[in-house]
Parts: sequence; C-alpha cells; structure tokens
Amino acid sequence: MIELLEQCMRIPSLSGQEHAVAEFLRDEMRRRGFDYTCIDEAGNAIGVIGDGRRQIMLLGHMDTVGGHVPVRYEDGKLYGRGAVDAKGPLCAFILAAEALAAEIATDWQIIVAGAVEEEAATSKGARFIAKQYHPEMCIIGEPSGADGITLGYKGRLLIHAHVERPSQHTAIPEPSVSELAVALWNHVKALADTWNADRPKAFDQLLPSLRKIQSGDDGLREWCDMLIGVRLPIEFGPEALQRAVEVWCAGRADAERFNLSFSGAEPAWRSERDTPLARAFVDAIRAEKMRPVFKLKTGTADFNVVGPIWKCPIVAYGPGDSSLDHTPHEHVTIDEFEKAVRVLTTALRSLIAAR
Repeated sequence: MIELLEQCMRIPSLSGQEHAVAEFLRDEMRRRGFDYTCIDEAGNAIGVIGDGRRQIMLLGHMDTVGGHVPVRYEDGKLYGRGAVDAKGPLCAFILAAEALAAEIATDWQIIVAGAVEEEAATSKGARFIAKQYHPEMCIIGEPSGADGITLGYKGRLLIHAHVERPSQHTAIPEPSVSELAVALWNHVKALADTWNADRPKAFDQLLPSLRKIQSGDDGLREWCDMLIGVRLPIEFGPEALQRAVEVWCAGRADAERFNLSFSGAEPAWRSERDTPLARAFVDAIRAEKMRPVFKLKTGTADFNVVGPIWKCPIVAYGPGDSSLDHTPHEHVTIDEFEKAVRVLTTALRSLIAAR
C-alpha cells in the first residue's frame, strides 16, 4: 500500500505547482480501475468509481508547503513532505476506493478528488469542486490518526496592515510606525483575551498569531508591514472580526496612517457525531481493535470551504499525526497508513451497502 504514497511524495507539488503530481494521480487512478479520471479546469485530479446518482466525495489535497524532507524509510516510518499533510490521506482514499471498485452498488458513485492550493489559503481546487458536485456525504483528507474522526475546524482571517508616514527625527515624541502597528496587534490580542475569558476550550476561542512584521524607511518615508492571523470560533465569524478591526482603526486620530486589507476569510464549521457517516467510521475503527476518538481542530482546511456549501454529513479522516504538519520531521508509520486504508474501506463499504 505504501508504495503509492512514496511515489506521490517523490513528485514536488508546492501550491500552484501541482500539475505533475496531478498527472501521476490521474494515471494511477486510471490504472487501478477507476471508471473515469481527469484533471479538471482548476487543476484537480479527479477519479470516479461507479455511475450512480448518489455521491460520496473523498476530498484531499495534492499541494504541500515548502521545505525539502528527503523521502526515506526509517524504523517502519515513511518520511517526506506530504506524508501527513496531506498526500498520505489522499493516497489512502485512492486505495480504499480501488478496493470497492468491483462491489459498488449501481446507485452509488465514489469520487476521489486531489485538490490544488489548499496550503495557499486560496482553496482554489475545493472552491471549484464545491460548484461541480452535490454529494450526500463528504470525507476530507486530513490527518486525524487512524483512530481519529475530525468533526470540525476553526475559521480564519488574515489581517494585513501597512502603516506609513513621512520620515521624521527619532527625537520627536511621537509613536513610530512600528509602535502604531504594534498597537493594532495589542488591540487584536486584547479583543481575543476578552472573548476567551469564559471560554476554556480552544475550539471556542479567538486565537491570534503575529505572523510577520517588517519596517523600513528610505529617508523620505517610513513604513511597517504586519500580518496577523486569527483562528476563529463558530460564534465569531471573519466578517465580525474585520468590522471590529476597521472600527478600531477608524476611531483613531492617526487612522490615515493605516492601510488595512483582509484575506483568507473562512468561517468555522462543525459536523455532528451522530450522522451515518460518523457512525460508519466508529464501527470501522472498532473493527481494527482501536478506540474511536472524536476531534476538533484549531486549524483550517477545505472542510471549511465545502461544509457550508454542501451542508451534508462531513468528517475529516486520514493517517498521520497532525502535529507533524509542516515540520522537518514529517512522517507516517506504515502500520498506521495501512490501518487507515482498511478503516476507510470498511466505512465506505458499510455506507454504500446500507443506504
């Protein structure tokens, strides 16, 4: 099973540069007996088994973050960029769907989609897919661990601030542009602290992070650029945070110094644990002699993109430890990968047989 993932990981696929891996996955799905394969208009690799009207979507992503992690086997583990996030879950999807090719009922269709640009915060692939299909159920390919079932992801907003003014002597007792930018960060942090005061669970909190800050001057003007990322709970959407920041800025005497823009807006989304989809995973995990664990993630995924549009039962599932995402030590154990393929196969088999 692991050879498919190894081959996939050996093909670099940074966000926006996924075409080579899309061709590989399309050809692999065709070779493995999928009824229909293509690379769609957005660049996604698509494979379909069955021609029924009832769709189960297995939505993973092909792109990875940067940083070269040599592909290698060590102590029963496969190392490499994408092993966890998220070529591992995507390849597990392909293998599970392949296992069901000969037994899928006439009224069902299993769609495997390898999406582009999930890591770029544009989710170009998922946004295109969301308009093309109308599944009854959706599984998102993200690391949950072989025993994990992810029911929700936090939302996100990126705040870009450019602060600028004419250069002046540092002896003048006025805040520097860097201090003005820091005032914005302090406001966002204070807003989060107030919101979080009576909310002990991370999934319910505002979680800001100062991602970048850089200042400079050319003798005539001085500036500071800042990027703030905020992970959002269901009750505090990106529009509300954007309004709060804009109101704070507009109320300042030096508001003209601030140029604000916003990107990456995604609402938080959460599914229920008592759906047929979630129950199928519970049973499949128990069949592998593991104890199912429901999870809520503080990150953001294509889960957030398609969930509000399709409004169908949705979970995220895949082999791997999500704490290894984007790290120099990214790896998945071969045993866990194979267990996850079996869990997916068992869960899908029960769904297409029972409904």
